[in-house]
Amino acid sequence: MTARLHNQYNDDIAGQMMKEYGYSNIMEVPKIQKISVNIGLGDAVQNSKLIDGAVAQLTQITGQHPIVTRARKSIATFKLREGMPIGVKVTLRRERMYEFLDRLINIALPRVRDFRGISPKAFDGRGNYTLGIKEQIIFPEIDYDNIDRVQGLNVTIVTTAKTDDEARSLLAHFGMPFRK
Repeated sequence: MTARLHNQYNDDIAGQMMKEYGYSNIMEVPKIQKISVNIGLGDAVQNSKLIDGAVAQLTQITGQHPIVTRARKSIATFKLREGMPIGVKVTLRRERMYEFLDRLINIALPRVRDFRGISPKAFDGRGNYTLGIKEQIIFPEIDYDNIDRVQGLNVTIVTTAKTDDEARSLLAHFGMPFRK
């Protein structure tokens, strides 16, 4: 079974992008390669139980078990030793990526308080988009009663687009609610 957004890309979006940018080959049309979801936990230095909670929540949100990221070097000012756990991340590809993007655009982002759209300027110059989410409770999979603390997460959408304009157009075709 293929994801709804994957079918939409194959049926509609690729053709529209070919007309819009004058591509001669379907393989030139930009597509989403992967989505990386990351939770940074600087407070895990004092309380290592935070990592377990973050792993459980990220597993619920993405449907895939995350890996624990560890400090690469020691920093005495932050009381950080090399190898200490400081975050969790997941890289989504193929169908899980499209399912997550669908839930992000249609369910989670509209649940943000005072939502007016996301910034159209958060591209990196190579067609990748990064979105910071302040609260993980906007995802319906998270039970508000079972969380120990509200924390944010970063969502990076990596595309094959050569320019930011192509990537912005691609995400807009998917229904990403950019601010006007």
